[in-house]
Amino acid sequence: MTRQLRYFEALREAHAQLLADDPRHCVLGLGVPGPTGVFGTTKGLQDEFGKDRVFDMPASENAMTGIAMGLALMGRRPIIVHMRVDFAVLSMEPLVNQAAKWHYMYGGKLKAPLTVRMIIGRGWGQGPQHSQSLQAWFAHVPGLKVVMPTTPHDAKGMLIAAARDDAPVIVLEHRWLYNVAGPVPDAPYEVALDKAAIMRGGRDITLAGTSYMTLESLKAADLLAQVGVDAEVVDLRSIAPIDTATLCDSVGRTGRLIVSDTGHEFFGVGAEVIAAVTERSFGALKSAPLRIGLPHIPTPTTPALADLYYPLARDIAAAALKSLDSSRELPPDDSDPRKWKDVPDPSFKGPY
Repeated sequence: MTRQLRYFEALREAHAQLLADDPRHCVLGLGVPGPTGVFGTTKGLQDEFGKDRVFDMPASENAMTGIAMGLALMGRRPIIVHMRVDFAVLSMEPLVNQAAKWHYMYGGKLKAPLTVRMIIGRGWGQGPQHSQSLQAWFAHVPGLKVVMPTTPHDAKGMLIAAARDDAPVIVLEHRWLYNVAGPVPDAPYEVALDKAAIMRGGRDITLAGTSYMTLESLKAADLLAQVGVDAEVVDLRSIAPIDTATLCDSVGRTGRLIVSDTGHEFFGVGAEVIAAVTERSFGALKSAPLRIGLPHIPTPTTPALADLYYPLARDIAAAALKSLDSSRELPPDDSDPRKWKDVPDPSFKGPY
C-alpha cells in the first residue's frame, strides 16, 4: 500500500529529493528557511542542504526574481517561492518580459530553467490583496508553463517535473490544499506538465476544475449522484497548455461541460477552456457549456460578503442540473448555516 502524505509534505519531499539529486537546484524566497518554512514546504531544508542552496530573501519580489533568473543563466535550476501570488505581481517584468522570452529571442541558445511557486487561495478574510488567483494572467504569456496541482501525488510529481524542465514554470498552490492527504510514492517521479486527469468517471456531464475547485467538483458529483446524475470530473492540472484532448474526449462521452475555476469568471480560465472545447467538439455538445468562478469584483473581507462571493459544490451541482435541463432537486443542504464559507474544513490548521 502506498504511504499517505499531506500536500505540504509531498512538496517538501520534492524539494529535498531535487536538492539531493542535482547540485544545480537551489531554493530561495522570503521565509523559505523560516520557522514555518512556507506552510511547511521548505521547513528544515536549509539545515539539510546549507545556506548556499536554501536561502532567505528580503521583501523585494522584483529583485529576488531577477536574482533567480541570473542563477538560471549561470546554469543553476532555482526554485523561487512567492508567499502570495499577489506579491508576485511586483515581479511581472522579469517574468513576462525576460524569462518567458529568452528561449524564443535567442534561438534556443538561452534557457530559463526557473520554477516559480506562487500561493493562491482564501481564508479568514484575507481580502482583495492576499487571496487572488491570477493563473489567467500567466497563462496568457507565451513562453510560460502554468500548472495547478490538486493532489499530494501531483504536487510532488509536478514540482519535480517543473524543476527539471528547461522552460520557466509557474506552479500555483491553493492554501486549502496543504493539509489534504493522499498516496505519494517514496521515490522521485515526474507528472507531465501538459496533461489533465480524470478524477471520476461518468456519463451524463463533465465537471472540469482547477486546483481546489476540483475538490468542489468531486463533492458536486457526489451530490448529483444522489439525484441520479452520473458526473465525470476532470482535474485540469495544466493551465498552459490546456489538455484539450482529454477534455474533448470527456465531452464526447457526456455531451455537457461545466468549468469551475478558483479565479475570476470574466476573461478567465473557464472562458478559454470552453472556447477550446467548443471549437473542437461543437458537434458533441448537447447544451451550452457553463463556467463558474469569482464575480468581477475584488475579494471582500467581511464574512457576509464572502459567503456570497465564493462558489461551492452546490453551485456546481445546480449548474449541472441547469445544463441537463433537469427539474430534479438537490438533497437538502445540511451544512451549518452559521459556518462561514471563508473558513476551510477542520483539517486545515494554518498558517494563514
